[in-house]
Amino acid sequence: MAVSRRDFLCRTRNGIGALALANMLAEDLSAASVDPLAIKPQHLPRKAKQCIFMFMAGGASQIDTFDYKPALQKYAGKPLPKVPGLSGEIEGFLDSPNRTIPSPFEFRRYGQSGRYVSTLFPRIGESVDDLAFIHGIMVDNNNHGPATMHVNTGSQLQGSPSVGSWISYGLGTPNRNLPGYVVIQDPRGAPVNGAAVWGNGYLPASYQGTLFRSTGAPILDLNLPKGLSREQQAKEFQFVRWLNEQHASERPGESELEARINAYELAFRMQAEAPRIVDLSTESAATKALYGIDNPVTEPFGRQCLLARRLVENGVRHVLLVHGVEIGKYSWDDHGNIKERMPQHAAEVDQPVAALLKDLKTRGLLSETLVVWASEMGRTPFINDLKSDKPGRDHNQYGLVMWMAGGDVKGGATAGETDEFGIRALNEPIPLRDVHATILNLMGLTDERLTYLHAGRFRKLTDIGGRVLNQIIA
Repeated sequence: MAVSRRDFLCRTRNGIGALALANMLAEDLSAASVDPLAIKPQHLPRKAKQCIFMFMAGGASQIDTFDYKPALQKYAGKPLPKVPGLSGEIEGFLDSPNRTIPSPFEFRRYGQSGRYVSTLFPRIGESVDDLAFIHGIMVDNNNHGPATMHVNTGSQLQGSPSVGSWISYGLGTPNRNLPGYVVIQDPRGAPVNGAAVWGNGYLPASYQGTLFRSTGAPILDLNLPKGLSREQQAKEFQFVRWLNEQHASERPGESELEARINAYELAFRMQAEAPRIVDLSTESAATKALYGIDNPVTEPFGRQCLLARRLVENGVRHVLLVHGVEIGKYSWDDHGNIKERMPQHAAEVDQPVAALLKDLKTRGLLSETLVVWASEMGRTPFINDLKSDKPGRDHNQYGLVMWMAGGDVKGGATAGETDEFGIRALNEPIPLRDVHATILNLMGLTDERLTYLHAGRFRKLTDIGGRVLNQIIA
């Protein structure tokens, strides 16, 4: 039946009005964000005040680290039995000629919980009773680029805010002389997708991660130029600030402009604070040895971990540590020679990670710091190459294993379980949005309340919403 223009407007006036109201509210919210990094109250009473998120770039093999699967031994060199519930690329891998590759590494029980951990990680194994594991996490893509974005931002596509951006947006930051969100990447280079991994997406630009170097000046050009005194710089800064404020007054609600003004102010304050934080010479010889800074193998990630402790100790809300470079020999993307490559990766991170957990605990900081270990996907327990004498593992979007510690994490607990081959969840898979909802919950935030109005709808890290994994919360 034809509808007249008058009838159409009458029937849709509420919807049109709601769209207009949403647009006005967005403008009001943007204009009101005078201090985007001001401290905000938690939604829930939680112990954690800051978060250290460790990302192992490349896809760390779960069945060679924390997911013990002795059943693979009886199928060694033979085709893996059919596994239900798979689709896409990995289903095609399994339908093709393949052979089973058990882990070449021994697993041992550690701690009071008696959890099996690969002997590649003996030091992390010593802290296993402080860790809670999540098995059978499913990401939405079997390729590095989209999966890396999914784990770090909740979306396969670039343009969404990272986990650290959401936490900074939800809680603000207590130290105004340092960024609320700091990133320290592998000194050998950047991960796949680069800065998009820690971007602010559609959130205001003030919430993007700030990349720190682990040695020297934390940020390029941060130090005072030669011949310029602190007093002269202060006068110059005041003049630039006046110009920016005049410019901003004519353009209310421009988050990039507000972020630029805040960045100028932060940079001025950081010139005194940041060099002190990255100067590890004030740490004792025992502490440096604890993190492995006296060993060329562990020194790079040891510096990253020690710097992370110093940052959270000084009020930085979120620290992202990245180990691994793009997709290659310095990443965890071991399509070949798993027997030699995995020990190299593990040797670089085992001591520093364990040192971070121990140091935080000794200083009374672990109870208020959420520590997360993650990668973008798991690996397959089989390979389609039937001839290689140095086999590796392919991508597995169904088998990701992560662990958490600190704050209200229940040490020794487990959420989820994989099948006897470690290829997918034994029962229902754990979607990544549930992990993100749990991280927010442990930081005192609820994913349903942590929203941002963008493009006409309220957006959130978990998109359609996540289920908190209460099994790992004390």
